[in-house]
Amino acid sequence: MDILLQDNDFMSIFIDMFRELPCLWEINHPHYRNQTKRKAALDQLLEIVKQVIPMADITYLKILIGGLRSTYVKECQKVQDSQRSGAADDIYVPRMWYYDRLHFLADQTEPRSSLSSLPSMLPSPPAEASDTQPGPSRQQHAEEPRLSQGSLCQEVAGPSRLPDLQVPPQHLERESGRRRSALEEAAIGLFWRATEALRAPHTVEDDFAAIIASKMQRMEEGQQLMCESLILEALNK
Repeated sequence: MDILLQDNDFMSIFIDMFRELPCLWEINHPHYRNQTKRKAALDQLLEIVKQVIPMADITYLKILIGGLRSTYVKECQKVQDSQRSGAADDIYVPRMWYYDRLHFLADQTEPRSSLSSLPSMLPSPPAEASDTQPGPSRQQHAEEPRLSQGSLCQEVAGPSRLPDLQVPPQHLERESGRRRSALEEAAIGLFWRATEALRAPHTVEDDFAAIIASKMQRMEEGQQLMCESLILEALNK
């Protein structure tokens, strides 16, 4: 892939053609979620890539596009941060020679998820209960059974990269006055931590890992083991 990025002529043609296929990058385009249209557009781009890398496939192309978008977003953020600093001499200068060519990607980052897209029945963020709020005493709270970290992991599964979940110390009241169980409070905590994780910046490494995982899931067991071995061998070099 470095070969392509260092080929100025190729990158100029590739980026210009990518810009002419808005269904691949313009999130409000009517065909942005049309898989048939997007597949046809990717096939057009792939023909350009194959002129330099004959063995390239759709997976390779998606990684290339994801890398361009991710790098542009990071560089753009650095420029904006340096401009806010107010020091003209400290304005960040992007390292990519094709940075200006990618300005059509500005404001085209699709949110990973949002609260508005989740079911309306999900709980509200945890908040501390008022001292004047009716409910069980502190002694009753202390006597209530709590989930250990180990049992919580068995009851509520979540992404491995999320921080260890701690059961909130405060017990909130439902509108009906019934006290939430420890498991309910743990689920609420997990939900909000997962929301924060979904809002984290999306990187090309995330895209690549997802693509590799998807391909390995469709492999035979022997192929999976061989692929894992090759990946581990490459990582340990």
